[in-house]
Amino acid sequence: MKQQKNQFSHLTAIERTHLSFPAQFLLNQNRLQGKILDFGCGFGHDVKVLHHKGCDITGYDPYYFPQYPHEKFDTIICSYVLNVLFPEEQAHVIMEVSHLLKPGGKAYFAVRRDIKREGFREHYIHKKPTYQCVVKLPFSSIHLDEHREFYEYTHYNHQRNSPNKCIFCNPHRHLKLLTESATAYAIFDGYPLSKGHVLVIPKRHVSNYFDLPFKEQSACWLMANKIQQILKTEFAPDGFNVGMNINREAGQNIMHTSVHIIPRYKNDTVGNRGGIRNVISSRAK
Repeated sequence: MKQQKNQFSHLTAIERTHLSFPAQFLLNQNRLQGKILDFGCGFGHDVKVLHHKGCDITGYDPYYFPQYPHEKFDTIICSYVLNVLFPEEQAHVIMEVSHLLKPGGKAYFAVRRDIKREGFREHYIHKKPTYQCVVKLPFSSIHLDEHREFYEYTHYNHQRNSPNKCIFCNPHRHLKLLTESATAYAIFDGYPLSKGHVLVIPKRHVSNYFDLPFKEQSACWLMANKIQQILKTEFAPDGFNVGMNINREAGQNIMHTSVHIIPRYKNDTVGNRGGIRNVISSRAK
């Protein structure tokens, strides 16, 4: 699945002479704690000012500051980034932020609320086609006015998400959440078949994958792409088995959809009978 990109999104970065409204708001509210990342920092002015104010802050921007951070952060700011990206790019940014956030940390997404017309327009300075859209997120809103809205995000397994007793709706806090999007999250399997065995789990409590809305099915596979990148970096597997169990007759024990991503390694099974065609062992030959 090749991700569609908005090649001129970086042109919407603004040269500032003062802190942006989101950065000033979070600073005034004492929400900038610990190690801080400004994800999509543009020209980096907020990073520079906050650093001078004593904040332990790093900036990352795929165009202007492309050195990707490889540590985890207590606080992540993502201001006005999502409004200039296509939906798949938005999901990718949210997954990146989730992956870079420490367990128990908080991220803040600022989005514009004053967009009158969505779509492409010619940038008034650069004369290139730039894109803008309205963005709404299923996270806690902490500020809303006519110009902007701020969302506070914490990892899915650090919240109470549902009154039911499903462990996929309310995963344990001690489990390591790898990444999350608006509609799905990924977590290491509690009973792994191999090193790095991961479950991609839609947040909607639906037992049968085929009953999920297509958009949420797609979100699972977009996340699967992200997960294989993480696993290749961390574990260097030689292959993968990817699949799911649907209904008890097919081995589903927890009646909430999940997609298994199982890294495979040379000589991790006897012979070459470990593939998907061995699911029904009596028919494997």
